[in-house]
Amino acid sequence: MVTKNQIKLITSLQQKKFRQINQLFIAEGVKVIDELLKSNYELEYLYVTESIFENIGSSIKFTINYDALNKISALATANNCLAVFKIPEQKPITTSGITVALDTINDPGNFGTIIRLCDWYGINQIVCSPQTVDLYNPKVIQATMGSISRVNIAYLNLHTFLKQSTLPVYGTFMDGENVYKQKLPHNAILLLGNEANGISDELLDTISNKIAIPRFGELQKTESLNVATATAIFLSEFKREF
Repeated sequence: MVTKNQIKLITSLQQKKFRQINQLFIAEGVKVIDELLKSNYELEYLYVTESIFENIGSSIKFTINYDALNKISALATANNCLAVFKIPEQKPITTSGITVALDTINDPGNFGTIIRLCDWYGINQIVCSPQTVDLYNPKVIQATMGSISRVNIAYLNLHTFLKQSTLPVYGTFMDGENVYKQKLPHNAILLLGNEANGISDELLDTISNKIAIPRFGELQKTESLNVATATAIFLSEFKREF
């Protein structure tokens, strides 16, 4: 059984304000929860509708019916499990390898997919502007499919971070240099901008190289690529061995 207080707490975690106040977030689905349980994320409560996660103690694991799960779920159609995890402290960012920097990414699905892409390509860290969608938004968590447990993500003043970094900053633009013709370094920052407005003007003075994905369509009418799709292409090129 889920008490009224538990329902109130869990549903409140769909909002950033209450995630910050309680330092908790929710995750749903066996795949996502299993990945988080294997990591350093600390489980607070687990709610299931069937016999799964048998290794979790009964003091924090509760078997409930589907209707009860549906009341606390952030999904349109509830899964068979929901977990509440503690939000860990933000880890420091290192200065080696490829770092992805995100300037005001608004869409949770895009952000979650970018995290998955970084995990796929072995990118260990992402730096976000404070205006980027909250990492612990339930839709972001869902879209990461557990990759959140393997990528270090920090929210910082992007201008200060990029200015202070000794790594070259590759900004992504429609009119940049053809990325397929670049010899890209193994240590760099890849900066991606907002879905509608691109990279902020205030960050332009931090960029050392402007790169672009060329359009090959005969009519050249497509305005832009989805930011997550573009991220996949750029990361593929950064990982290409010349």
